[in-house]
Amino acid sequence: MLGACFYASAQVNRYVVFFKDKAGTPYTVDNPNEFLSGKAIQRRIKHLISATETDLPVTPSYVDDVRNAGATVLYTTRWMNGALVQCDALLLADLLALPHVESIELVAPGPRPVNGGRRGRVKSKTGQHDDEATPQLAMIGIDQMHVDGFRGENMTIAVFDGGFSGADSSTPFQHVFTDGRFNATVSHDFVYGGSDVFQHDDHGTQVWSVIAAYQDGVFTGGAYKAKFQLYVTEDVGTEYRIEEYNWLIAAERADSAGVDIINSSLGYNTFDDPSMDYQPEDMNGNTAVISRAASLAAERGIIVVTSAGNEGAKPWRIITAPADAQDAIAVGNVNFSGIKSPSSSFGPTADGRIKPDVVAPGTLVKVIKANGTVGAASGTSVAAPLVTSLLAGVWQKYPHLFNSMLIEALRISSSQGASPDNSLGFGLPGYQALSQYLNQDIEPLTIQVYPNPVINDTVTIETSNPTELAEAPYTIANSMGQTVAGGNAIFTWSNPRYRVSLSGLHSGIYFLRMAVNGRWQTFKLVKV
Repeated sequence: MLGACFYASAQVNRYVVFFKDKAGTPYTVDNPNEFLSGKAIQRRIKHLISATETDLPVTPSYVDDVRNAGATVLYTTRWMNGALVQCDALLLADLLALPHVESIELVAPGPRPVNGGRRGRVKSKTGQHDDEATPQLAMIGIDQMHVDGFRGENMTIAVFDGGFSGADSSTPFQHVFTDGRFNATVSHDFVYGGSDVFQHDDHGTQVWSVIAAYQDGVFTGGAYKAKFQLYVTEDVGTEYRIEEYNWLIAAERADSAGVDIINSSLGYNTFDDPSMDYQPEDMNGNTAVISRAASLAAERGIIVVTSAGNEGAKPWRIITAPADAQDAIAVGNVNFSGIKSPSSSFGPTADGRIKPDVVAPGTLVKVIKANGTVGAASGTSVAAPLVTSLLAGVWQKYPHLFNSMLIEALRISSSQGASPDNSLGFGLPGYQALSQYLNQDIEPLTIQVYPNPVINDTVTIETSNPTELAEAPYTIANSMGQTVAGGNAIFTWSNPRYRVSLSGLHSGIYFLRMAVNGRWQTFKLVKV
């Protein structure tokens, strides 16, 4: 926040201006469709989440005041209620004097960098006839997941990284574009500005390839049939706090656009400006900006998968942010023999939680490079997208799961689920183990809901085996995802029906969600 870290002389820097409130905003939580996509609203309905004031866009007049004072507004953040700006340091006193400004934080010296990104060129591939990604997929059962027909179809994955050079022009990624599964409208470069993410660096290209690339007989990504959003949040030339805010704002954008999973092969602990550095005690999930952002994304039903960090053989040794976030899946690196890489970061978090959460192949993993050829890469950066792929396929298979339920199942079903440690976490996950865990208590669905459409203000819920259910909690949400009714349905052999009154509700579409044998099922209702 405002303090001695500011430069004394006049200099254009980048800052985050935080506002005191959202008073006067034209947006309301009663109309989330004004700032959230339909898919984002459906995710909230599924997870029993209503829009809150945190989701509301920043008050436009506050942003106008900052702009009129002389600052260039780059982006705004809904979740942390602020604006990322660049301005002369001499303007800070004027900004702080604005009645709605709470505080200001320096996040990077100098103005936004000028776009000097490079683009990859494709070279022809020769002598490659075997699918080189098979071993890394097989190690966590993704090959069998594909055989079962789950390749990420209809799942939306966002990848946050430092650039995706060459990915738009190389053969292994072309199927994503030709199938219309790349969302160019929301994908964005938050470092330089603009929508061209296919430049700067190929770290993101390699990470994305582990999930998305496909070339028959050459390379298969883990969830190559998913839909994708790409975001450049990492400035590969420098390291400042602004990159955490880039990540935050990208997460908000991905949330609004209806993403299911965020893959982030990034980590932060020290910066080019030592005053911005974190200390090991800050890895508590609640201090680092990026970790708080990851938790805010998870609270909105998104699964965040992140690299654990490559600090295991360095003095820092432990995980880096956002791997410390409680609800983020931090992924460590093992070789193809299951042995932990010395570089893979250890846990625990500063508040004593097990980290990493799981491990995956991260040593000499096959990737697609910027020039379209197959290469190898090592580190937790390439382990994380394998777990992202696994979760995408399993969530496709079990779409009723809350993100928290799938995260819990991933941990418990992994190889060290009964005895986790701070080296391998809960161990190596696997498609078969995760599926068996999720299958263990699934009972045949026994619920009927009628009449539908509802014509007399009363809907009946009926079960054929009431002793299996006994008491079943339910909620009713409107089309905006807001809960409008709820309770506990009681079933007995003598009375296997439970009636719910909709008399206080207007005509329209509603969603009845009921916990059937501990698992939530959704029924769409139409009240006429």
